[in-house]
Amino acid sequence: MQNFNKHQPAHPKLTGLPFRKIAPNIVTMLALCAGVTSIRYAIQDDWVKAIICIFLAALFDGLDGRVARMLKGSTKFGAELDSLSDFVSFGVAPAILMYQWTLYDFPRFGWFFCLLFACGMAMRLARFNTMLDEEPQPEYWHHFFVGVPAPAAAALAITPIMVSFDNPELLWLRDNYYCATLMCVVALLMVSRIPTISTKKWRVPGYMFIPLMLLVALFASFIITAPWLTLGIMIGLYALSIPFGVICFLKLKHNFEHNNA
Repeated sequence: MQNFNKHQPAHPKLTGLPFRKIAPNIVTMLALCAGVTSIRYAIQDDWVKAIICIFLAALFDGLDGRVARMLKGSTKFGAELDSLSDFVSFGVAPAILMYQWTLYDFPRFGWFFCLLFACGMAMRLARFNTMLDEEPQPEYWHHFFVGVPAPAAAALAITPIMVSFDNPELLWLRDNYYCATLMCVVALLMVSRIPTISTKKWRVPGYMFIPLMLLVALFASFIITAPWLTLGIMIGLYALSIPFGVICFLKLKHNFEHNNA
């Protein structure tokens, strides 16, 4: 009897993906959804919800990498998806939010500064992706980012909106020249090669565990009672840490070059 099956084309065997490789992408998609939702609320002039969505995107953005490392599920697809999510959540959403909040009233130039911020975010993320294929940086670079990272840049850009919630009498926060300058400065900080402090390699000494937990509890209480003021102070402290980080970087670089001379 003739076997007709041998004349049929062979079908590739379908294989499933393990959940550990899918889980980080799920978290990244949640970040992307939060960023797009922030744009929706910005268009509706719902400033509080728009900012909350950006911070939710930052939370998910911080979790997806940790989930990938914990489950050993890092993939090339996940890295590309993460960059696209960051561009929307921390580049496009804050730009539209600032435009809707005040820069729409800045004739001719308001949209330009929003575009500048979004383009700066795109260039930063593109540079970050290319740096992954470069040779490893010296050890002292492990404690620093190159330029201001995407979530921090978004937070710096929208700080005037947050501060205005508890201080509506500060009319200068909505000044077009001030907000335009802020967007320009943050865009330059993103694409610059200024070293900024990274906490990824930090280790907490055992004797600092209890004080750290008390600080976390104190921070949680402030977030509940005065969320916008607390976030504004935290972002202000981060801005002040940039020159401090440069000083620490130069010191570590000097010690490294001296020891390897």
